[in-house]
Amino acid sequence: MAEPRIDNLRAALDGRTAPTVGLWNRLEGRPRTTDFDRALRAEVRDPLWMLTRQWQLGEFRGADAGSPVTATYSVNTTTPTRFRPAGGAVEPLPSDRPLETVAERRALPFAFGADRISFDLRLAIGRRWMKLLAQNLLLNVVSLNVRGKYIARYPIALPDPTVDADTPRVAHPEVWSTMQALAGRRMDGYEFYLFLKGGGAAYDGISGLLGLHRNELVRLSKRLVAWFDALIDQPTVDPNSHTTNATWDPRRLEHRFSVSARPPEGGTATEKVLTAQEYPGGTLDWHAFSIDPKGPLGGTGPAAAALHRTVFPAPVRFSGMPLPRWWALEDERTNFAAVRPDSTDLARLIFLEFALVYSNDWYQLPCDLPAGTLASIQGLAVTDVFGQQRWITPAGSGSDANWQRWTMFTLDTIGDDDIAADTSLLLPPSVPKVAEGPVLEEVSLIRDESANMVWGVEQTVRLATGESRRGSEVAAEILAHRLVLHPPPTPPAPVAPVRYEAMNSVPENWIPFVPVHTPGQNRDIQLQRAAMPGVVDGLPVRPRTSLLREGFDARLQYFVNEEEVPQSGTRLTVSYNRTRWRDGRVSVWLSAQRGVGRGEGHSGLAFDFLADTTPPKSGDTP
Repeated sequence: MAEPRIDNLRAALDGRTAPTVGLWNRLEGRPRTTDFDRALRAEVRDPLWMLTRQWQLGEFRGADAGSPVTATYSVNTTTPTRFRPAGGAVEPLPSDRPLETVAERRALPFAFGADRISFDLRLAIGRRWMKLLAQNLLLNVVSLNVRGKYIARYPIALPDPTVDADTPRVAHPEVWSTMQALAGRRMDGYEFYLFLKGGGAAYDGISGLLGLHRNELVRLSKRLVAWFDALIDQPTVDPNSHTTNATWDPRRLEHRFSVSARPPEGGTATEKVLTAQEYPGGTLDWHAFSIDPKGPLGGTGPAAAALHRTVFPAPVRFSGMPLPRWWALEDERTNFAAVRPDSTDLARLIFLEFALVYSNDWYQLPCDLPAGTLASIQGLAVTDVFGQQRWITPAGSGSDANWQRWTMFTLDTIGDDDIAADTSLLLPPSVPKVAEGPVLEEVSLIRDESANMVWGVEQTVRLATGESRRGSEVAAEILAHRLVLHPPPTPPAPVAPVRYEAMNSVPENWIPFVPVHTPGQNRDIQLQRAAMPGVVDGLPVRPRTSLLREGFDARLQYFVNEEEVPQSGTRLTVSYNRTRWRDGRVSVWLSAQRGVGRGEGHSGLAFDFLADTTPPKSGDTP
């Protein structure tokens, strides 16, 4: 039914003679026509003002260019094949494990001087050998007590609580109880492993064996050696110097090593060397390497393989960038307008200029390369929407010494020689994730300006059983045990209210490093490891971590570059790492890592002071 016509709408509204009830069943407006041309024109009321603003902002200075449609590139790739620790021998780079394993692995500490430690691994090797003997039917049929004879030949000796040399194994209740439970009941597998690696036969010293039994023992011993060699990766031993080819530089507190491959860009060179000069450990990526033009490793490697591919470029996208569609609203999660950079904050200014001005000028091309390749782009041809083809050259080409050269994700060159810049891309044979075990050793190198020295504070040390514990607790327990063995004499009664002391003591887990002159230099300073006198006998306190015992057992001095310990300090840790390679193989290795410290510290060390000898009165607060 049609509503009556209202001639005077204002009078009807004022008198409310024809109330109207509106009903909306849609959230958006309902168009009355199918012509959207005017709506899409985005008309403005003052087009001259808009044109003037565009002229002022330089939008009329257009470029004769179009958006890329397709891109065709050619890439040459090679594989690193040689490896050399800093100052070590050259060896083939293994392809069955990640580069982190080879670059970070360090020798397992089975002994500190004459002290045996790492009984967890010693027992693991012995238990493996006993398991191999138990699974062999030929050795179990005869009643020769073979396993008992190996325990007797390679025993775990019980420490003597009255001997100073056994103090680290009896001062801690947990370690002492463990040693009592193992002595005479378990086998020291590592001593047996060393005997086999030295050329000894598994049946040596085992009586009552027949020839058939000896052959079985030799076969099983080869399985034992192969099992432990594959269990934990360790650095190789140089046959000439009999030293391990470890990459850890104790003087610089970093890993240093080199890899080499055939140059992917061709030319007359047969080898390209990439050196990691300051790798702290942890995440290994391309930025840890530099081109070393003066360090050949004597390898060539396989020839470069060419890869040709045509791809579709995609615009670069990031959070907060302007959206290209009409009437599209950006979210407020990234507000570039709220960024207030300082006039000297060049990095932030450059980033804002890219995000707000040139963000839509960047495109990315997919280029899939396997890990462990050194790639060089030989050519890149881009076809735009107008059908024009353009040949793109690397932006970072030119002289390496040119400071105005713009480049990203490329390798720098060691030295200041005026040579051609290297534009190759390195994808090291690394893994995206490494599982780190608990910290076994932790050392904090801190500066003590009051004492004018650097202290190596052993925050975490490794016990003889392989477990870790606070360094302060270990030092206190060892000191308490030594005071029981060597009780100090009763001091005489004081004859004066004060007494003179030449110096006081610090906790025995604080190892001093004193500044000394570099040989042949008058101004350069280096840090030399020193020793504090012990509280009990006055003998030098020995470090308990492998990080600070560098050269100690060989009676060698240990120096650290002075610039390696900044005001913030340096933190060193040792732990086991575990990961899987692309074929599923598990890699386990012991590594050291370097991190940032927590600032300066104060040891409380003092010289030439007067100490109060008056005993406190009853009720006085000490």
